[in-house]
Amino acid sequence: MPAPEKNKSLESWIWDAACSIRGAKDAPKYKDYILPLIFTKRLCDVFDDELNRIAKEVGSREKAFRLVRADHKLVRFYLPLVPNDPEQPVWSVIRKLSDWIGAEVTTYMRAIARENPLLQGIIDRVDFNATTHGQRDLDDDRLSNLIEAISTKRLGLDDVEADIIGKSYEYLIRKFAEGSGQSAGEFYTPAEVGTIMSRVLQPEPGMEIYDPCCGSGGLLVKFEIEKDRRADIPVRQKISDIPVRDLSQAGGFENPPSAPLKIFGQEYTPETWAMANMNMIIHDMEGQIEIGDTFKNPKFRDRRGRLRQFDRVIANPMWNQDWFTEADYDNDEFDRFPPGAGFPGKSSADWGWVQHIHASLNATGRAAVVLDTGAASRGSGNAGSNKEKTVRQWFVERDLIESVLYLPENLFYNTTAPGIVLFLNKAKPKERQGKVLLVNASQVFEKGDPKNFIPEAGIQRIADILIDWTEEEKLSRTVDLAELKKNDYNISPSRYIHTSDAQTYRPIAEIVEELQAIEAEARETDEALRGILKQLGVSA
Repeated sequence: MPAPEKNKSLESWIWDAACSIRGAKDAPKYKDYILPLIFTKRLCDVFDDELNRIAKEVGSREKAFRLVRADHKLVRFYLPLVPNDPEQPVWSVIRKLSDWIGAEVTTYMRAIARENPLLQGIIDRVDFNATTHGQRDLDDDRLSNLIEAISTKRLGLDDVEADIIGKSYEYLIRKFAEGSGQSAGEFYTPAEVGTIMSRVLQPEPGMEIYDPCCGSGGLLVKFEIEKDRRADIPVRQKISDIPVRDLSQAGGFENPPSAPLKIFGQEYTPETWAMANMNMIIHDMEGQIEIGDTFKNPKFRDRRGRLRQFDRVIANPMWNQDWFTEADYDNDEFDRFPPGAGFPGKSSADWGWVQHIHASLNATGRAAVVLDTGAASRGSGNAGSNKEKTVRQWFVERDLIESVLYLPENLFYNTTAPGIVLFLNKAKPKERQGKVLLVNASQVFEKGDPKNFIPEAGIQRIADILIDWTEEEKLSRTVDLAELKKNDYNISPSRYIHTSDAQTYRPIAEIVEELQAIEAEARETDEALRGILKQLGVSA
């Protein structure tokens, strides 16, 4: 049995797995089989790591197996998979299956869920033995190929990056969308952007962190990792130095050396909700992930039925959502759209999400939200009124915006648009009041294939500027509210910071997005006018 590969890229490894079952189902359905198996492989490898830690103290893996079978609190989760040879990896129980593979894998998944209530409804959702019209959806030969492909990479806590589940999900979504000529419709937050957001917001032990559109939970994972980094302790996944006897006396992993964050998230898509829960479990994070439409039915409420408020809110909502109607805003029961601010038009809900996030912050709360670049400027400089600009003006005039970060192009998988990160602060320090820090990081990147990326030095450089509020030529400057007002509440860093000595023009993507928004608003106005004329009996 060949050893797992550590160096194969994540993308190559996942695509090899997808190709191993080509022809079994329509491409978008591949993920329904691949992801639960990847997660199970991750569980097995992490379980192995913990068994090995215990074995070092008690003398053998055989004794370690007996101990964890007797006391499940010695490990963060218990797997009822025991190889005939205890020295073999736990995953080998699945890898060595040769008969009735679909039925056996399904049985193992359900057994794992029974032993770990948090996994119920998550890991046991898929029937690997399912049939359609008497024909297996995924026959044993292809399932065996898939298991073998997944076996080529070890997924222990020290082997792969923290959000392996989320990245795998996003990659498959993107590849299947490309193959069908469609848009995936989901924007995975690049790891370096999530890292910047977490470093700037500086999470502290015990804080309550909320993501209203959490996807696979990648941003929430980033915040847990950053909390541990700030505390100058090993990341919680690596707390392997605790003696078994001490761990047992402490109640297993229920009392970690650093108080965890309290995590809250909501996700609309059931499959992605399952991924988020998988991430929570893998990282031993405390909190809950709810399923449902956050915009229309936010699940986190206080005893009075009002929106629950948090210390930190992070989000990357889908950009330019256009399916919310005026009635969705008018009938809101949570006071998210106050008089004077109004709400954005039908063409884009970007600032509607910002309003939800603002309403979800406590009195000293801070937030970071990833938005389309057009959200920073749409409506500014136009002769007529613009609902999106009116909302943006409300935030500027109340001094709620602490900083705006303009990102490099081609970071996100599903778009080449740069995007911005908007930072809110309900309790801005006195020295920052009346001003906004703008950072144009459009040139802080390295070329990659197929996407650009921000190197670690660039991540720290950007984070330091945002934390310390330092001005750097061609990169950052503070702008007072009077200047923002003079520029008709345009808060795009590209408007105020030129990155080259030559004459700088606004990015074409930003201009196009703004024109599209204007056109959408014009269509909306025309539609309303036709309705009025029809009521008056006048043909348009």
